[in-house]
Amino acid sequence: MTNYSEHEFRKQPWFDQKNFPGFDQAIPMKSMVIYCFDPRAANIPNAVAAYFGDEVYPGENIFNEAGNNVGSTQTLFTLSNAGGRAIGALQSVATMNYLFNDLERLIVVHHSFCGATSFEPDQLIEKFHDHYHADISKMWDHDDLAIMDYEQSIRHDVELLRSSPATPKKMKIYGFFYDISSGKLTEVLRDIPAED
Repeated sequence: MTNYSEHEFRKQPWFDQKNFPGFDQAIPMKSMVIYCFDPRAANIPNAVAAYFGDEVYPGENIFNEAGNNVGSTQTLFTLSNAGGRAIGALQSVATMNYLFNDLERLIVVHHSFCGATSFEPDQLIEKFHDHYHADISKMWDHDDLAIMDYEQSIRHDVELLRSSPATPKKMKIYGFFYDISSGKLTEVLRDIPAED
């Protein structure tokens, strides 16, 4: 089996984990967008970048003189999961806030005709119980399992992100609805912390 440890930052002789400044100098990340992995929703990051006007997406890779990929011009980090739900993104939110120190925005987007609107939470729980003989009823809050009402689910996710210790208090959080047919992105709400 091949040993890939030579590709780990921690194993590089020049890397100092105790004085790690983050990757801001290599990739100027500004925002994270959480959206559904439905292929019809693939243009959401582009729509978000256009909406804010100061984002670079998808960006270009930056190579050094030796031809090594050392950075990117992209400023928008994408997180996709079932339904574009915040609950599935919290670990990534914590990780990215560790790796990139000056993130400004956290954006959650739910889209029209999402598969998460085709069932109710109890139906998902029952299917796992009946077909897979597994009890998932206590793994998540029922409000995180399906989209019963778009505005309510967007509000729930924004509130979940704001109340999570994984989200720095200074981050601006936005909730959007995206129409997959027209490509229209509509801001539903924003949670902007007061300046200190």
